[in-house]
Amino acid sequence: MNRLRILEARDLNQLLAVYQDAVSTQAVDLYTPLQIAAWSGHAQRSNVIARCLAAGYGLGIHREGNPSCLEAFGILHPSDRLALLYCRGSACRQGHATAILERLEAHARAAGVPQLRTEASQLSRPLLLRRGWTMEAEENVELGGEQFLRWRMIKPLSLLPAGGDPSRG
Repeated sequence: MNRLRILEARDLNQLLAVYQDAVSTQAVDLYTPLQIAAWSGHAQRSNVIARCLAAGYGLGIHREGNPSCLEAFGILHPSDRLALLYCRGSACRQGHATAILERLEAHARAAGVPQLRTEASQLSRPLLLRRGWTMEAEENVELGGEQFLRWRMIKPLSLLPAGGDPSRG
């Protein structure tokens, strides 16, 4: 998949659109309408995407033939935390989040990060568990006046490349 690229400041509006689409299309069976409304508005109210984009490292997957239209994105901020991982509903279950996670993990590993951490929603927890993340704790948080259950998760990173030989150089 050669549609993966590093995010830039000019991508902010696309990231907001992906975020809102992901929450409004994929959370319907997992959250109440009030929770979905609170969550979908959180990014703009809190400016979280803009802050993470400005200070972190992010990757996005763009629509076939249209590099300016993003389908999915993930951002590390700080370098040891998966801050955001979202995919449009129409583009989910196509391996985009897995591809982004693999590259973000490789980026963190190359930077010497020994372990990644995140706070996972009901949407992202199953994927992260399949990718070798483990749960540390369950917690309740409030977004836009609504309560949400989420999980603090971690993933130790081998500092060797996949299949690397520790006896070599």
